[in-house]
Amino acid sequence: MSLAPQASNASDGSGRNGGGRRKGGSKTDGRRRRRRALRWSATVLAVVILGTAGAGYLYYEHLNGNIRKGERSSGDDSKAHRTPANAAGQTPLNILLIGSDSRNSDENVKLGGSKDSRGNPPLGDVQMLIHLSADRKSAAMVSIPRDTRVAIPQCKDPRTGKVYAATNDIINTSLARGGAGCTLATWENLTGVYIDHWMTIDFAGVVSMAHAIGGVEVCVNQNVWDHSTPAQRGGSGLKMKAGKHKVDDVQALQWLRTRHAWGSDLMRARAQHMYLNSMIRTLKSQSVFSDTGRLMDLAEAATKSLQVSEEIGTVKKLYDLGMELKSVPSDRITSVTMPNVKDSLNSEHVVPDKANADRLWEMLRDDVPFDKNGKTSGAKQVASKSKAKTPSVDPGRLGVLVQNATQTSTEAPVPNRARTITEVLGQQGYSRAAADTSGAAKPADETVVQYPSAELEGDAQAVAKALGIPMSAVKRSTDVSGVTVVVGADWRTGTAYPKQKAPKAGDLPSGSDAINGSDSSQCMDVYKPYQW
Repeated sequence: MSLAPQASNASDGSGRNGGGRRKGGSKTDGRRRRRRALRWSATVLAVVILGTAGAGYLYYEHLNGNIRKGERSSGDDSKAHRTPANAAGQTPLNILLIGSDSRNSDENVKLGGSKDSRGNPPLGDVQMLIHLSADRKSAAMVSIPRDTRVAIPQCKDPRTGKVYAATNDIINTSLARGGAGCTLATWENLTGVYIDHWMTIDFAGVVSMAHAIGGVEVCVNQNVWDHSTPAQRGGSGLKMKAGKHKVDDVQALQWLRTRHAWGSDLMRARAQHMYLNSMIRTLKSQSVFSDTGRLMDLAEAATKSLQVSEEIGTVKKLYDLGMELKSVPSDRITSVTMPNVKDSLNSEHVVPDKANADRLWEMLRDDVPFDKNGKTSGAKQVASKSKAKTPSVDPGRLGVLVQNATQTSTEAPVPNRARTITEVLGQQGYSRAAADTSGAAKPADETVVQYPSAELEGDAQAVAKALGIPMSAVKRSTDVSGVTVVVGADWRTGTAYPKQKAPKAGDLPSGSDAINGSDSSQCMDVYKPYQW
């Protein structure tokens, strides 16, 4: 259909046709009329385009207005450092996903149970770190069980200004002690992994997102009904027969909240990993981004459901994150649970299985893929190739401070550890080395040698070499005023720095319960009392 006005065949009685042309008019007149028609058409088209763009802009602003934002971290200054960039200048991306049990709305009370809990600070019952490799070719999803006892740092609520003292408690309480920023700080404190952003979602958000996706396929090996029993009160209400099912709306939330029917909170994490892997496969198989209606439904649901750290608080940034995750092949996505053991102080809680958990955190910090289906991103290799610098002074003239940071969430600091390593340095010619007796050192998972300015880099490298510490552990820091050896939990005994074999791709520690994202055969076993 033409946008140009059509000429009339009727005459106006003056020897002109209705289109405005004299019979036998010149070719010049015809060209003028065509130019006028084109100008008119272009004007109409411009109005249509501008009107559509205006509506698009308004809708974009509407979506941005849906997004709730908050401070990235509300805890004490973290000692976690970004992983060095690879040869292409790329760095890993870490996003903490938190599932809140908030019952501070009618919808969440209806979906989540007791109305007596309304108004209580929310708990972070689901906590999962999404790690995208520097080259965006692999990804990992790492869960920490909600009943894991950890060290929670001092946090300040960004809304009220209330300061919460550092404590030792189960990790799901961190959300109530300064919001998602405190949970992020707790994770960094435990893992040493720098976390770029956080996202939180509540009960109602899970339901709306599941509906927008169109349902997610899950599987059970036996009929399941997660309900109250004489031995255990509560339950999600999940009820389905054995086999594969697509869960949507409330049933999706029931699947993610089910715990008793799987036998433990650890198995709940496994069920959540199955759901997320299936959801990613579903999104990859759909043509969401060529279906305007579906895309708008997803955008509306996502922006209303999520609260995010302020650095990613726009539709464009969330969309870009989604595209980066969507680009990772399913067989390069691995979900795991932090290796853990029973808490000696409370049999209903767990604590990190230190050796295996530390191995997992090391793989994240060094950007080592959790799968064996591709190449490494190269970040660690670049870090290890830093050039040696010439020391500025002789060892005997260099002041070196040694700190004892061997404390962990489950173990006290090793007595006199800084003094022991100071003596080792003295034997290597560093006669001015001294142990820090101020007690200011914060727990550190790994031993590092820090220096405050470029002129002392060579001296810090020389100190590391004298102690057998790898060059990758030599780091510049504004927290120190001179060369400082921070003796971490990885060096609690002995005078020689323990040689550690670098983890390889797919070399996951025991107890991590790994699931590959391409494995669609996964099915949950149902604890006997909840079979029907």
